[in-house]
Amino acid sequence: MEHYYYLGLDVFSIAFPLAASFERRVQYWRKWRGLFTGIGVMALVFLAWDAIFTANGVWGFNPRYTLGLRFLHLPIEEWLFFFTIPYSCVFLYEVMRHFVKRDVLGRFARPLSIALMVALLVVGLWHIDRIYTAVTFLCTAAMLALHVFVLKSPYLGRFYLGYAISLIPFFLVNGILTGWLLPEPIVWYDNAENLGIRMNTIPLEDSMYLLFFLLLTITFYERALKREHGDQ
Repeated sequence: MEHYYYLGLDVFSIAFPLAASFERRVQYWRKWRGLFTGIGVMALVFLAWDAIFTANGVWGFNPRYTLGLRFLHLPIEEWLFFFTIPYSCVFLYEVMRHFVKRDVLGRFARPLSIALMVALLVVGLWHIDRIYTAVTFLCTAAMLALHVFVLKSPYLGRFYLGYAISLIPFFLVNGILTGWLLPEPIVWYDNAENLGIRMNTIPLEDSMYLLFFLLLTITFYERALKREHGDQ
């Protein structure tokens, strides 16, 4: 039964958002084409990153909690993770956009992004020898710079609100993945490659990994919606 734990987390993560996709107010299903564009681009980047880090022992997967089917060093459950988690998080983003009409974080988005960018650059460069820290923080800083200075994205405030809400299920699901409530973690990390700072059982870097992964997804999602529907 333990071999189904990671698969069970994938199913748990997507069950409600998938069922609610046809709800008449948000109508998430109507945005699937744009959503799958965003997920597809993100998955190309993050699955390659994941496979390289797994092959080099930056992190790995406990066979006790997976089915044993692997491709490019990654269990099938990890491949599913890169569909179920962004699907669910973008659903939350859309729910917040529908029910919170005012862009409450819009005026703070630029200064928040710049402050976060500077902090990530400093920490990432200072710990350039820790590959998870350096790659995650520097890539996230670069993505924020792209949005602030090049794209000048009008949706960053709404993105931050969606991200903040997504942190709630993130702490639950990622907490279990990293060993909370279990005798062993499903996903283990080499602490020599990260800061060694944990939020309960979750490495600090995971919060920025989530931000980068969601912002990359939302970037192409929003572009696809604008191109297809002209409603942004």
